[in-house]
Amino acid sequence: FMGIPVMMIYNMASALLRALGNSKTPLIAMIVASFVNIGLDLLFVMVFKWGVAGAAVATIIAQVVASLYCIRIMLKTEYLKIDRSEMTIEHNFVYKLLKLAAPMAFQNTIIAFGGMVVQLVVNGYGVAFIAGFTATTKLYGILEIAATSYGYAMVTYTGQNLGAGKNERISSGLRAGLLIGIFTSLLISLLMFVFGKDILSLFISLEDEGGFEALEIAFNYLKIMSTFLPVLYLIHIIRSTIQGMGNTILPMVSGISELIMRISASFILPVFFGQNGIMFAEICAWMGADLILIPGYIVNRNRLE
Repeated sequence: FMGIPVMMIYNMASALLRALGNSKTPLIAMIVASFVNIGLDLLFVMVFKWGVAGAAVATIIAQVVASLYCIRIMLKTEYLKIDRSEMTIEHNFVYKLLKLAAPMAFQNTIIAFGGMVVQLVVNGYGVAFIAGFTATTKLYGILEIAATSYGYAMVTYTGQNLGAGKNERISSGLRAGLLIGIFTSLLISLLMFVFGKDILSLFISLEDEGGFEALEIAFNYLKIMSTFLPVLYLIHIIRSTIQGMGNTILPMVSGISELIMRISASFILPVFFGQNGIMFAEICAWMGADLILIPGYIVNRNRLE
C-alpha cells in the first residue's frame, strides 16, 4: 500500500507518453524494473533473509526506478514541458478528467470483485482443484498481455484521429486491430495447447500429493480459456476504441455485465456440470462484455458520422 503513489506516478507518466505515441519508454522502464525487482528479490530474501517484507520492498524500489525513468523522458519531451505560469489547477479540466476516470475506476473495481467471488467458489472444491485453477489463473497475464498492448494502441490511435477530425480512420483502424488481435489470440491459443502443460508444471510441484491431479485440472482450464481467447481480445480492442472516443460509461456498463455473468455462471454452472462448470465463468464474463461493447461501438460510430 505504501507503494501505491509510486504506481500511480508510473501509470500517469506512461499514459502521457503513450498518448503521444511513445510506447517504447514505458516498455523499457518495465524491462529495467523487472530486472531490478528480480535482483533485489534475490538480495533481500535469500541474502538478507527479510522474507515477504523483502519481496515487497524490492517491488516498490523497482516501481520507483520505472517511474523515474518515465519522468526523465517526460522532462525531455517538448509537449510535456510546463512552466510556473501553468502550475495552476483548472477546475474544468479536473471535472473532465474525473468524469472520464471515475467510470473506468468503477469498472476495474467490479471486475476485481467478480474475480474474488469466483475464487470464493473455487475454494470449496479441494486443494488439488484450487492449486490447478490458481496455476492457470497465473498464466492469465500471458494470455492477455498482447490484448492489453493492443488496447493501449487503440486508445491512442482513436483519440488522436478523433482530435484531428479524421473520424473515418477510426473504423478502418479498428478493423485492422481486430484482425491483428484475432490472429494473435489464435497463435497464443495454439502455443498453449502445445506447450501449456509444460508451462503449468513450473507453477505446480508434481512431487507433492495431488500434484498430477492439479496439473490435469490446470491444463483443462487452460484449454478452455485458450479456445475462447479471441473473445477476450475483442473486449480489449473494442473497449479501448470506445474509451478513445471519450466514452467511459459504456465500458463501465460492459464491466457490470461481466460481473453479472461471472457471478451467475460461478453459482449456476457447477450445479449442472460439477466443478468443471466454474471454468466457464470467465468465458461467460467475456461474452457478457462483448454483448454490450459490439452494439455500443456501432452506436457511437454512427454518432460520429
